[in-house]
Amino acid sequence: MFEIYKKELLELLRDKKTLFFVIALPLLIFPLIMGFMAFLSSQAAMSAEQKVHQFAIVNPEFAPTFSERLFYHKSFKQAKTQGEYTSVEDLVEAVKTNQIDVGIFISADPTQAMTEGKQTSWSIVFNDAKAISFIYSRIEDLQKKFSDELVGNALEKAGIEKRVHQAVLHPIQLKKVDTADKRENLGEKLGGIIPYLLIPLILAGAIYPAIDMGAGEKERGTLETLLLTPVSRTQLVLGKFFTLLTTSVSSAIITVLSLSLWVGIAISFIEIGVVKNAFASVGFKEFALIFMLLLPVAAILSSLVLAISIYARTFKEAQNYMDSLNLLVILPMMASVMPNMQLNSTTALIPITNVSLAIKDIIKGTIDVGSMWLIFASTAVLGGVLLVCCVRWFSRESVLFR
Repeated sequence: MFEIYKKELLELLRDKKTLFFVIALPLLIFPLIMGFMAFLSSQAAMSAEQKVHQFAIVNPEFAPTFSERLFYHKSFKQAKTQGEYTSVEDLVEAVKTNQIDVGIFISADPTQAMTEGKQTSWSIVFNDAKAISFIYSRIEDLQKKFSDELVGNALEKAGIEKRVHQAVLHPIQLKKVDTADKRENLGEKLGGIIPYLLIPLILAGAIYPAIDMGAGEKERGTLETLLLTPVSRTQLVLGKFFTLLTTSVSSAIITVLSLSLWVGIAISFIEIGVVKNAFASVGFKEFALIFMLLLPVAAILSSLVLAISIYARTFKEAQNYMDSLNLLVILPMMASVMPNMQLNSTTALIPITNVSLAIKDIIKGTIDVGSMWLIFASTAVLGGVLLVCCVRWFSRESVLFR
């Protein structure tokens, strides 16, 4: 078995494609892609934050204070076509033809309407399909300030002193006291992303060597030679399995080390408040726990891809079968980020989902040791069962020589 393991490992080390997926992808290329995506996202958010929007108001005389504040707001600029619009339909057409970015239709004088006991309605016309837009929130802030002033004036006219306005308007004030610390709060949001980085890379680290060891041997005609050696079928499978386990575990180690390294670099050189707060309390112990959980996952995926590769007639057929494995891995990970999905004795038995939930809890600092051992045991049992099936699969001539 050791000779088979050594042979397969040496062949893989000579394969540039395998080295790319096991070492280069998690160590350099993936962090570079993630960094580039983060840079693009921050640039898009900054661009949206700094953008000056052209606006037009219909009936600005009904709310002169609001109109004046909007005119002098740093993020808004009055359109030259301001006087050409008289209705909501005109504003909709102007936004659609890019004459303005936002149009505001004030239907009536809010001060007069208030004295009559009526509420006025304003229409904010803009294109809300853009992923990052601050138009509505900025206008809403200005409108709220204007409304508060109108109410304050009305209360003063009614003889209510200014110092008690807040008590009259908001007799009850809610104070949010969050029992979760910063790490738990941010870990809940960021911890769900970590499995999406780690588990697919472990799968990628197993897929490409596996295709070569099963279907590749068939295509090259070297499988028959291997079967003639004085090594049992079980030893052959174990040799190939441990080779795959080595590559996928190597991928996991490199990924975890790469993640800790790049996070450390990011925290040291760049002031990323969210990342710094989330990972400030995550140390070697947490990364070791994550790695320990990934080991049985690597065993499951290694057994699975080896069985598929042994079954496939050709390299291409094996690739087609294994493409669907990505979906098999991603769907359980998606389940782990569903609302109210928590790690308990039931979810600890669902493969992939359990590890994703556990990684999130490790980042949050709320991992339950009992649940973690249950995950480790159930995943290890599943990996063992799949390995036994793989050995039986490899012992059937009808599978080997399809």
